[in-house]
Amino acid sequence: MTAFIYTVIIIAVIVMTYLFVIRPWHLRWGSTTQEVVLELPGDNIVLNPDFNATRGITIHSTPELIWRWIIQIGSKRAGWYSIDWMDNAGIKSSEKILPEFQKIEVGQFIPFTPDQKNGMWVRDFKEHEYIQWVDKEGKATWVWYLYPIDATHSRLVTRLRTIYNWKGIWIIYYLLYDFGDIVMMSKCMKGIKARADHEFKQIVK
Repeated sequence: MTAFIYTVIIIAVIVMTYLFVIRPWHLRWGSTTQEVVLELPGDNIVLNPDFNATRGITIHSTPELIWRWIIQIGSKRAGWYSIDWMDNAGIKSSEKILPEFQKIEVGQFIPFTPDQKNGMWVRDFKEHEYIQWVDKEGKATWVWYLYPIDATHSRLVTRLRTIYNWKGIWIIYYLLYDFGDIVMMSKCMKGIKARADHEFKQIVK
């Protein structure tokens, strides 16, 4: 075989592995089957999404306490508890609750990038239960959903639904988004868990 054919085969194997092994895994990272099929607020906004990811994590805390860590999220707010050099201008994500970012209201802008130019808007929320974000074109939604397991443990579930723009340079952006989102998202959810776990342990001492 020629080097070209070998290259095509290798690329094909990589693509198939991603599509049929890695992608199905990361689109439901940490979530249960019940959570994947659970109907969440905003599911009817983005129909037939190209990207539909439901992720979950168990946290040793209550929805009321976890809620406070979520509503302060945002670039140059509390950060994303994730990759600070990339998504928060190198500023370390907060390790404490910030009173100035504890207000939430419909229409509120949540900045995703340090320049504050990109982000989503709060479309709906129910205190201590869910927050629904949407982009300005209605082509992407992001829901944060909390529910108690017992008196001391809760589940945090997130769902992202996105329609891709397959034109021009956007193709590259969405391919990177599709492949790399799990890195940021898993780190973010683990960051929330670590902070909420620690806070709850301090409270119940």
